[in-house]
Amino acid sequence: MSNMTAAPSPFRNPADRPQLGLRERKKIKTREAIRSATYALVKEQGYDATTIEQIAERAEVSPSTVFRYFPTKEDIVLTDEFDPLLMEELRARPTDEPWMTSLRTVMKKAISLGMKEDEEVSRLRTHLMVQVPAVRSRMMESMSLTGTMLCEAISERTGRDPDSLEVRVYAMALIGGLMETSLYWAENGHRDDFKELVDRALDVLEHGLPE
Repeated sequence: MSNMTAAPSPFRNPADRPQLGLRERKKIKTREAIRSATYALVKEQGYDATTIEQIAERAEVSPSTVFRYFPTKEDIVLTDEFDPLLMEELRARPTDEPWMTSLRTVMKKAISLGMKEDEEVSRLRTHLMVQVPAVRSRMMESMSLTGTMLCEAISERTGRDPDSLEVRVYAMALIGGLMETSLYWAENGHRDDFKELVDRALDVLEHGLPE
Protein backbone atom coordinates (compact mmCIF):
# COMPACT_ATOMS: atom_id res chain seq x y z
CA MET A 1 0.00 0.00 0.00
CA SER A 2 1.32 3.37 -0.80
CA ASN A 3 0.63 7.08 -0.60
CA MET A 4 3.61 7.90 -2.79
CA THR A 5 3.44 9.40 -6.26
CA ALA A 6 2.39 6.56 -8.51
CA ALA A 7 4.32 5.31 -11.47
CA PRO A 8 2.67 5.54 -14.91
CA SER A 9 -0.33 3.23 -15.00
CA PRO A 10 0.79 -0.24 -16.15
CA PHE A 11 -2.83 -0.89 -17.17
CA ARG A 12 -2.48 1.48 -20.11
CA ASN A 13 -0.73 0.99 -23.39
CA PRO A 14 2.84 2.38 -23.27
CA ALA A 15 1.98 4.95 -25.96
CA ASP A 16 -0.85 6.30 -23.80
CA ARG A 17 1.21 6.70 -20.62
CA PRO A 18 2.40 10.18 -19.63
CA GLN A 19 6.13 10.73 -19.89
CA LEU A 20 7.81 11.24 -16.54
CA GLY A 21 10.53 13.77 -15.86
CA LEU A 22 14.09 12.78 -14.99
CA ARG A 23 13.58 13.36 -11.26
CA GLU A 24 10.51 11.14 -11.07
CA ARG A 25 12.21 8.43 -13.10
CA LYS A 26 15.14 8.50 -10.67
CA LYS A 27 12.76 8.15 -7.72
CA ILE A 28 11.08 5.13 -9.26
CA LYS A 29 14.48 3.59 -10.07
CA THR A 30 15.65 4.11 -6.48
CA ARG A 31 12.48 2.60 -5.02
CA GLU A 32 12.82 -0.43 -7.26
CA ALA A 33 16.50 -0.84 -6.38
CA ILE A 34 15.64 -0.83 -2.67
CA ARG A 35 12.82 -3.34 -3.17
CA SER A 36 14.95 -5.63 -5.32
CA ALA A 37 17.78 -5.55 -2.78
CA THR A 38 15.37 -6.38 0.04
CA TYR A 39 13.76 -9.31 -1.76
CA ALA A 40 17.17 -10.73 -2.72
CA LEU A 41 18.49 -10.48 0.85
CA VAL A 42 15.34 -11.96 2.36
CA LYS A 43 15.57 -14.93 0.00
CA GLU A 44 19.25 -15.38 0.89
CA GLN A 45 19.14 -15.04 4.67
CA GLY A 46 15.58 -14.55 5.87
CA TYR A 47 13.54 -11.51 6.84
CA ASP A 48 14.68 -11.05 10.44
CA ALA A 49 18.37 -11.28 9.55
CA THR A 50 18.05 -8.62 6.86
CA THR A 51 18.94 -5.12 8.08
CA ILE A 52 18.38 -1.67 6.65
CA GLU A 53 22.16 -1.24 6.44
CA GLN A 54 22.47 -4.38 4.32
CA ILE A 55 19.62 -3.27 2.10
CA ALA A 56 21.21 0.14 1.60
CA GLU A 57 24.56 -1.39 0.72
CA ARG A 58 23.03 -3.82 -1.77
CA ALA A 59 20.92 -1.05 -3.36
CA GLU A 60 23.93 1.31 -3.39
CA VAL A 61 22.18 4.03 -1.42
CA SER A 62 22.50 5.34 2.12
CA PRO A 63 20.39 4.04 5.02
CA SER A 64 18.82 7.50 5.29
CA THR A 65 17.71 7.21 1.65
CA VAL A 66 16.06 3.87 2.41
CA PHE A 67 14.13 5.47 5.28
CA ARG A 68 13.21 8.45 3.10
CA TYR A 69 11.41 6.13 0.69
CA PHE A 70 10.18 3.54 3.20
CA PRO A 71 9.55 4.43 6.88
CA THR A 72 9.98 0.81 8.02
CA LYS A 73 11.44 -2.43 6.69
CA GLU A 74 7.91 -3.83 6.53
CA ASP A 75 6.94 -1.01 4.16
CA ILE A 76 9.61 -2.10 1.68
CA VAL A 77 7.90 -5.47 1.43
CA LEU A 78 4.34 -4.14 1.31
CA THR A 79 4.46 -0.78 -0.46
CA ASP A 80 3.58 -0.59 -4.12
CA GLU A 81 1.91 1.87 -6.48
CA PHE A 82 -1.10 -0.28 -7.29
CA ASP A 83 -3.71 1.23 -4.96
CA PRO A 84 -4.07 4.59 -6.75
CA LEU A 85 -3.84 2.84 -10.11
CA LEU A 86 -6.64 0.43 -9.17
CA MET A 87 -8.83 3.36 -8.14
CA GLU A 88 -8.01 5.09 -11.42
CA GLU A 89 -9.07 2.01 -13.34
CA LEU A 90 -12.29 1.69 -11.34
CA ARG A 91 -13.14 5.30 -12.15
CA ALA A 92 -12.47 4.63 -15.84
CA ARG A 93 -15.06 1.82 -16.05
CA PRO A 94 -18.47 2.65 -17.64
CA THR A 95 -20.71 4.38 -15.12
CA ASP A 96 -23.65 2.12 -16.01
CA GLU A 97 -21.63 -1.05 -15.46
CA PRO A 98 -22.59 -3.01 -12.33
CA TRP A 99 -20.16 -2.23 -9.53
CA MET A 100 -19.15 -5.84 -8.93
CA THR A 101 -18.50 -6.34 -12.65
CA SER A 102 -16.18 -3.34 -12.62
CA LEU A 103 -14.45 -4.62 -9.51
CA ARG A 104 -13.93 -8.14 -10.90
CA THR A 105 -12.60 -6.80 -14.20
CA VAL A 106 -10.08 -4.47 -12.59
CA MET A 107 -8.95 -7.02 -10.00
CA LYS A 108 -8.35 -9.71 -12.64
CA LYS A 109 -6.37 -7.27 -14.75
CA ALA A 110 -4.28 -6.21 -11.74
CA ILE A 111 -3.58 -9.80 -10.66
CA SER A 112 -2.59 -10.84 -14.18
CA LEU A 113 -0.26 -7.87 -14.44
CA GLY A 114 1.31 -8.51 -11.03
CA MET A 115 1.90 -12.18 -11.77
CA LYS A 116 3.30 -11.39 -15.19
CA GLU A 117 5.78 -8.85 -13.80
CA ASP A 118 7.08 -11.08 -11.00
CA GLU A 119 5.11 -14.00 -9.64
CA GLU A 120 8.00 -14.96 -7.34
CA VAL A 121 7.79 -11.59 -5.59
CA SER A 122 4.02 -11.97 -5.15
CA ARG A 123 4.58 -15.34 -3.52
CA LEU A 124 7.36 -14.00 -1.28
CA ARG A 125 5.29 -11.04 -0.11
CA THR A 126 2.29 -13.17 0.83
CA HIS A 127 4.57 -15.74 2.47
CA LEU A 128 6.05 -13.00 4.67
CA MET A 129 2.56 -11.78 5.56
CA VAL A 130 1.88 -15.24 6.98
CA GLN A 131 5.24 -15.92 8.59
CA VAL A 132 6.26 -12.49 9.97
CA PRO A 133 3.89 -10.88 12.52
CA ALA A 134 5.41 -7.42 11.96
CA VAL A 135 4.66 -7.58 8.24
CA ARG A 136 1.10 -8.75 8.81
CA SER A 137 0.56 -6.06 11.46
CA ARG A 138 1.85 -3.33 9.16
CA MET A 139 -0.37 -4.63 6.39
CA MET A 140 -3.41 -4.27 8.62
CA GLU A 141 -2.37 -0.72 9.55
CA SER A 142 -2.06 0.27 5.90
CA MET A 143 -5.55 -1.01 5.14
CA SER A 144 -7.10 2.19 6.49
CA LEU A 145 -5.51 4.28 3.71
CA THR A 146 -6.67 1.87 1.03
CA GLY A 147 -10.11 1.87 2.65
CA THR A 148 -10.36 5.65 2.41
CA MET A 149 -9.45 5.56 -1.28
CA LEU A 150 -11.98 2.82 -1.95
CA CYS A 151 -14.71 4.71 -0.08
CA GLU A 152 -14.13 7.67 -2.39
CA ALA A 153 -14.32 5.47 -5.49
CA ILE A 154 -17.56 3.85 -4.26
CA SER A 155 -18.98 7.26 -3.45
CA GLU A 156 -18.26 8.56 -6.94
CA ARG A 157 -19.95 5.54 -8.52
CA THR A 158 -23.00 5.32 -6.25
CA GLY A 159 -23.53 8.88 -5.04
CA ARG A 160 -23.39 7.71 -1.44
CA ASP A 161 -21.58 9.60 1.30
CA PRO A 162 -18.01 8.18 1.50
CA ASP A 163 -18.13 8.58 5.28
CA SER A 164 -21.41 6.75 5.69
CA LEU A 165 -21.38 3.58 7.78
CA GLU A 166 -22.59 1.44 4.88
CA VAL A 167 -19.85 2.55 2.49
CA ARG A 168 -17.13 2.22 5.13
CA VAL A 169 -18.27 -1.25 6.16
CA TYR A 170 -18.48 -2.40 2.54
CA ALA A 171 -15.04 -0.99 1.65
CA MET A 172 -13.29 -2.53 4.64
CA ALA A 173 -15.10 -5.84 4.15
CA LEU A 174 -13.73 -5.91 0.62
CA ILE A 175 -10.19 -5.02 1.67
CA GLY A 176 -10.24 -7.46 4.56
CA GLY A 177 -11.57 -10.17 2.27
CA LEU A 178 -8.77 -9.61 -0.24
CA MET A 179 -6.18 -9.69 2.54
CA GLU A 180 -7.57 -12.97 3.85
CA THR A 181 -7.50 -14.33 0.31
CA SER A 182 -3.79 -13.52 0.08
CA LEU A 183 -3.14 -15.19 3.43
CA TYR A 184 -5.14 -18.26 2.41
CA TRP A 185 -3.18 -18.51 -0.83
CA ALA A 186 0.14 -18.44 1.03
CA GLU A 187 -0.97 -20.70 3.87
CA ASN A 188 -1.88 -23.35 1.31
CA GLY A 189 1.45 -23.27 -0.47
CA HIS A 190 0.32 -20.99 -3.32
CA ARG A 191 -1.06 -24.07 -5.06
CA ASP A 192 -4.38 -22.48 -6.03
CA ASP A 193 -4.94 -20.05 -8.87
CA PHE A 194 -5.02 -16.65 -7.15
CA LYS A 195 -7.51 -15.15 -9.61
CA GLU A 196 -9.94 -17.99 -8.87
CA LEU A 197 -9.53 -17.40 -5.14
CA VAL A 198 -10.28 -13.69 -5.57
CA ASP A 199 -13.35 -14.60 -7.63
CA ARG A 200 -14.54 -16.82 -4.78
CA ALA A 201 -13.96 -14.03 -2.27
CA LEU A 202 -15.93 -11.56 -4.38
CA ASP A 203 -18.75 -14.12 -4.69
CA VAL A 204 -19.02 -14.19 -0.89
CA LEU A 205 -19.15 -10.38 -0.75
CA GLU A 206 -21.74 -10.23 -3.51
CA HIS A 207 -23.99 -13.13 -2.51
CA GLY A 208 -23.09 -14.05 1.06
CA LEU A 209 -22.01 -17.49 2.24
CA PRO A 210 -23.04 -20.26 -0.17
CA GLU A 211 -25.74 -22.64 1.02
